[in-house]
Amino acid sequence: MDRTRLALTAVAAVLALPLVTAAQHADRTPFGDRFDRRTAPTSASAFDPVRIRGAAVEAYDRGTGTRRWTYTRRDSRPLALYRAPGHAFALWADGMITDTGPQRVRWHRAVPGLAGWLAERPGRAAGVLQPLDAQARMLAVVIPERVSAFRAADGDLRWLLPAHPGCAFDPGRTARTRGVLLVAQPCGGPGAPGPERAAVDGLGRITPGRTPLGNDLPFSGRGARPE
Repeated sequence: MDRTRLALTAVAAVLALPLVTAAQHADRTPFGDRFDRRTAPTSASAFDPVRIRGAAVEAYDRGTGTRRWTYTRRDSRPLALYRAPGHAFALWADGMITDTGPQRVRWHRAVPGLAGWLAERPGRAAGVLQPLDAQARMLAVVIPERVSAFRAADGDLRWLLPAHPGCAFDPGRTARTRGVLLVAQPCGGPGAPGPERAAVDGLGRITPGRTPLGNDLPFSGRGARPE
């Protein structure tokens, strides 16, 4: 009898191992991500509508309205979203920027100082995410201290533009002209040194005679790695 009970206990322990392992894996999900894909991605899914709903980013089938995927992060919520073909860039309350595609979350980037600035007033999220070209191959993150530019394909940080001393960028005051992003950069007061605005594109700040580095991926001449 004791041997039978011991054998059953051993079998139960073996059967429980996959459940324990699965639970531990779920707890160790990087950045608290939960990505639930409801339907198989199709060629059209790169252009499906994406929106913020409560604490989640959700994508819907353009034709049927069926939910394709839902993305949430533990202990945070999305504040702003920028949609481009094949990309859903989200700004989260904890200062994280993410890019989600039809099948998975591609990358995460934490921006120093962003979480505290957003916590003071969440409405500031408007204007923080700014594409730097028509195809959104480069994404700018604008906060008072700096403009950070990330390559959309892999989240690589390509350049930083700090605000001029005594000045601060204003993500709520931007404009575009001929492929150039203009960001207001008000300074401390009348007569304060520094420009009142900054002009940038995918290659960085626009200045006479600049020789910037390119932004192409190292494994190809142009474009993104396949999903």
